[in-house]
Amino acid sequence: MYDFDKIIPRENTYSLKWDAAEKDVLPMWVADMDFQAPPEVIAALKERVEHGVFGYGGYGGWFEALAKWMGKRYGWRPELEWISTSPGVVAGLLMLVRALTEPGDKIVIQPPVYRPFYYIARSNGCDLVENPLYFDGHKYRMDLDQLKKVVDSQVKLLILCSPHNPVGRVWSREELAELGEFCLEHEIIIIADEIHSDLVLPGYKHTVLTSISTEMEEQMIVCNAPSKTFNIPGIHASNIIIPNERFRSAYQEVLRGSGLSLPNVFAVTAVEAAYTYGEAWLEELLRYIEGNYQLVATYLAERIPEVKMIEPEGTYLLWLDFRSLGLQDEELNVFIREKAKLLLESGTIFGTGGSGFQRMNIA
Repeated sequence: MYDFDKIIPRENTYSLKWDAAEKDVLPMWVADMDFQAPPEVIAALKERVEHGVFGYGGYGGWFEALAKWMGKRYGWRPELEWISTSPGVVAGLLMLVRALTEPGDKIVIQPPVYRPFYYIARSNGCDLVENPLYFDGHKYRMDLDQLKKVVDSQVKLLILCSPHNPVGRVWSREELAELGEFCLEHEIIIIADEIHSDLVLPGYKHTVLTSISTEMEEQMIVCNAPSKTFNIPGIHASNIIIPNERFRSAYQEVLRGSGLSLPNVFAVTAVEAAYTYGEAWLEELLRYIEGNYQLVATYLAERIPEVKMIEPEGTYLLWLDFRSLGLQDEELNVFIREKAKLLLESGTIFGTGGSGFQRMNIA
């Protein structure tokens, strides 16, 4: 029904993804797909533009559409009053840190991880604490034994990437429950970046962090967005779901103080249309992405067996292990760009554990 084979030229559209690469280099770096957004979203935006008046507005059916979407796909439906927004998950995380910490507090992250987590965890005068993922050569896992060693009374937040970018893990309910119980015991708030939650491969299931128990619901925060799911990151719209009333009030105070309490009129239209009419498009997209994964896996096995693909469970981002080539990271970057004619994300930008790896966008 939907044509994901269609080539959409993106030159001269101010594309961050494509403008970063030379003309003979294929950009496969930033998490930005080259597919058109769902036609239902495009149609809704066209109708909104045709109206011609773009005054200040409210959230319309945004929150109800999100709640129905999450209830249907994950079996957990947030109350509408729990939902706040942000122009993006990164902005939301920064505002949450401002709302929930004091200078000198500590924030835990789990590298290798999405690069903005590093400056987010150091914002508001906070100190960064690393809890690196454990890698056995095939699969990544959380290292709770190490976490127990680095946590002290100054640790106030843990920023969780779920599903994990860049390693592609979709954390199991059991893994999340174990982490959650530890954080409850130590009064640590978990803020879950679940922006890739809709992009899960067959055989795996995303668990919304706050769905695990009423206790976790009260002490955890979920951030998600339609941006990765429906390829509308330039619309700048994300959801900040905060069941705890005290945390929510603190966040909303920072949101208002930042001048961001009113939504973009096009974001409201796009988000409501995406969550209301975009499911069929998403299901076809997931099948297409799975096919791309299989294509890359077969190509590497047959042509470049030295490069290992870490088996993905979610996202459209591949985590590739180049360590057997024996190249330094900068040598590897130059080789990939100048010889392979690809622009990927160097693993080093994801911090501890990223050396020798590259992240590839296959959408």
